[in-house]
Amino acid sequence: MRLVVWFCAFLGWTSVAMAQTPNANPATVEKALFAGGCFWSMQPPFDRVPGVLSTRVGYAGGSQANPTYKQVASGETDHREVIEITFDPAQVSYASLLEVFWRNISPVQRDGQFLDVGDQYTTAIYALNDQQQKAAEASKMALTNSGKFSKPIATVILPAATFWPAEEYHQKYYRKNPMGYGMYRATSGRASYLLRVWGSGK
Repeated sequence: MRLVVWFCAFLGWTSVAMAQTPNANPATVEKALFAGGCFWSMQPPFDRVPGVLSTRVGYAGGSQANPTYKQVASGETDHREVIEITFDPAQVSYASLLEVFWRNISPVQRDGQFLDVGDQYTTAIYALNDQQQKAAEASKMALTNSGKFSKPIATVILPAATFWPAEEYHQKYYRKNPMGYGMYRATSGRASYLLRVWGSGK
């Protein structure tokens, strides 16, 4: 169970309005879907990527419709916490998004991510089409062959799954509740791991 789930009770904290502005033709926009453990921690790095038009956090991979945070976080469903990324492939490639994904997780942890343990926090790449499937497999193989990790890559590549948006107070949580997010980030072990392994803990 997440260390600071209780922070979610503070729903009255003021949201900072920093919406991203789409610049792409809607016909060319694509989506990506990744599970990287705590979805609070996956929005900031992707929000900073040029060519990413918007991000939403939510749940995917399970059979239950309209799951709630309470259900998923307590392990009552077979959903994972995920991030849905809408991007302009003319500005950023799916392969580049995969690089961002790998550099913000522990790809060898099998029981969750950092101190968040449970199937709902395990990592996955949901391939939304054949091109994404091939790119994900190539990216995973490249990471395996890099020799950076002594353990096997635990992240799985799965077929497309229905995305269920999380409750509004989870969207851009790092902006709505920077103190709560900062405390979680510091205590979860993610920031120190990313700094040690990838040279960046933001």
